[in-house]
Amino acid sequence: MKISSLQEYPKIKVINFFIQHWGTTEMVISSGIYDCSQLDGYVFLNDQHEIIGLVTYILRGKKCEIISLDSIEENRGIGTILVQEVEKTTLAKGCQLVTLITTNDNLHALKFYQKRGYHLTKVYPNAVQIARKYKPEIPLVGNDGIPIRDEIELQKVL
Repeated sequence: MKISSLQEYPKIKVINFFIQHWGTTEMVISSGIYDCSQLDGYVFLNDQHEIIGLVTYILRGKKCEIISLDSIEENRGIGTILVQEVEKTTLAKGCQLVTLITTNDNLHALKFYQKRGYHLTKVYPNAVQIARKYKPEIPLVGNDGIPIRDEIELQKVL
């Protein structure tokens, strides 16, 4: 198993990973519209050099925002390792704040990040309704039958 910079891994495999897991490389959230295949990030590779985890982020001044995080093998520490790699990069670049946005139905992400020191800082009511204007394929109902409506911002001071 190995962590590699997203830029060091074949772009077509990164694009295919996003299409397989998200339907597209495009992420629409309150902070912007992103092509995740063009962002900085890290991949976690298995012994066959296949992606089993991937994180993307963007640096803005003294702030880092995690845009996406995926781990296809749950409860193995892959997501934690990827987030820690972003945090190390953030500190090395002189930043001390990491933020991210998730949706109200994503209880798994809310638990994951809070266990790793992130705090809820903002709620964007009905933000997903706005995102659907740009990306209509965002489902109306998400995890556990919860309507997807709001975005929640979390942050961690390093």
